[in-house]
Amino acid sequence: MGEHDAQRRAAWRFVRAVVRSQSAGVVGAAVSGLLWQAGAVSAPLMVKNAVDHGVLKRDHHTLLVWLGALLAVGLLEMTAGAVRHLYAVRNRARSDARVRDAIFAHALRLDASYHDRVGPGELMSRASSDSEHVARMMDSIGHTIGYVLTVVAVAVVLLVIDWRLAIVVLIPLPLISLAGLAYSRRYHARTERLQETWGRAATLVEESIAGIRVVKGIGAGRPLAGEFRSRSSAIVGRALDIARLDAVFMPTLEFLPLLGLLGVLWLGGRRVIAGDLTVGSFLAFNAYIAYLVWPLRVLGQRVTTLQKAVGASARIAEVLEAEPKLREPRHPIELERPARGDVRLAGVQFGHEDGRPVLDGLDLHVAPGESLALVGPTGSGKSTIAGLLARLYDPDGGAVLLDGHNVRDLRLSDVRRAVALVFEETFLFTDTVKENIRFARPDAGDDEVERAAVLAGAAEFIADLPDGYETALGERGFSLSGGQRQRVAIARAILADPAVLVLDDATSAVDATKEHEIRAALTTVMEGRTTLVIAHRPATIALADRVAVLDGGRIVEEGTHGELLRASPRYRALLALEAVA
Repeated sequence: MGEHDAQRRAAWRFVRAVVRSQSAGVVGAAVSGLLWQAGAVSAPLMVKNAVDHGVLKRDHHTLLVWLGALLAVGLLEMTAGAVRHLYAVRNRARSDARVRDAIFAHALRLDASYHDRVGPGELMSRASSDSEHVARMMDSIGHTIGYVLTVVAVAVVLLVIDWRLAIVVLIPLPLISLAGLAYSRRYHARTERLQETWGRAATLVEESIAGIRVVKGIGAGRPLAGEFRSRSSAIVGRALDIARLDAVFMPTLEFLPLLGLLGVLWLGGRRVIAGDLTVGSFLAFNAYIAYLVWPLRVLGQRVTTLQKAVGASARIAEVLEAEPKLREPRHPIELERPARGDVRLAGVQFGHEDGRPVLDGLDLHVAPGESLALVGPTGSGKSTIAGLLARLYDPDGGAVLLDGHNVRDLRLSDVRRAVALVFEETFLFTDTVKENIRFARPDAGDDEVERAAVLAGAAEFIADLPDGYETALGERGFSLSGGQRQRVAIARAILADPAVLVLDDATSAVDATKEHEIRAALTTVMEGRTTLVIAHRPATIALADRVAVLDGGRIVEEGTHGELLRASPRYRALLALEAVA
């Protein structure tokens, strides 16, 4: 219960922040909404006076005066309605953009461990359907304020015209308020469940599309389609829960004012016949009751809009209030530029959330300009070391040092600029080859891009593409082969000109006939640059100045490739096993 209350408080904090961010637009929408409703509320009074003082008294001049007043009120209502609509669209569009921008920017600041827990499907759901619910609330805010004050204004006018008849009309309003509160509580809970179900469906879609080759490769399309049907059915079920609630509340909301209309027709009609109430007042009463029905119905819908926005805000606030585990130091140490590339891991401890240790007191030193190959069995922590160097994670114990400074004491941007990673699984963006290469340095010139492509051994195949460097790549770069994607990724890292280059199995997707080209390119790239090579192919390992064997979370053997081949049965076994794998 406490956690639920905390989420609800966070949701309301976020709603208030969104409203404050569009305060000028909210005021504009509210004022124009009030003017619009003022015109609507005053119209029946104009009709009353036109009937009582013009029609019934056969006074043409008075009738024309009230008709002119009615026309002026209509023009006010039309103008204010147009302005209110413009503000509504403006508030909706700007709020939607701000929420999406906030989620995207904060998601980029969150560390890798958060993204390991919360998948992209969940984040996409919160940045799309959830932000849309918040935007709809901002769209309707001017209408809502106008309608609330319409109900109040109509009640006041009715009491002024005839308080006894007004009481008959207004008696149902407290009952409507109580029903609205009960409805609101139930609607909020059911809306949260619906949005969570939407999030699970979005996750399945995102994962299935991202892994479509795996899905097709193992023939998992049918079971996945069945799972999606199941999640879609759950969405339908949740939506029907809300529809059943609406099916009770909405008709009740419309029916209660109609009871007041029956009372007015009976009691008011008798008083008109008795001469105790004017015909104009009787007509005005009936018009105002009709005016009450629509605002009350709309306000019922606005309650659902608000509840959806609050439920969505709870999910959005969960992202925005998530604190990154990697914190920027208050007073960061300036890393010299260019960085020398001295890398040291001292007594590093690191484990996953399940408590299983990956690195256990690891000590490692790579001198500036030196290249080191890391070799070890699967799960020995090779890629973890790469992540620690780029500060994707922080160690549980010990220290990761860059040029003698603990990376915790440096700006994250400085660390990421000094250390570039090229992963086994390459990721390219839906853009041109040129823009993918200069992703880390958008200001790089074409000649620099081409030089990086040459060094990465990518220039030849890029020249054969339909539009060369201007060729647009498909999503994630799958229009290229695995080896081509990897060479573009290596070119991207080269262009970033890091002090430390980490190649995490970066040549694994390159076929044997092209591997010698990549090795030649890497030899040039690695020269004079601190390089950490995580590899399993002997020819790639041999590029490094020395090799470190990792096992049990520690470095157990070190030497050159040739020395270890001669002297270490463990090393020979590792290469043989990995070569077979």
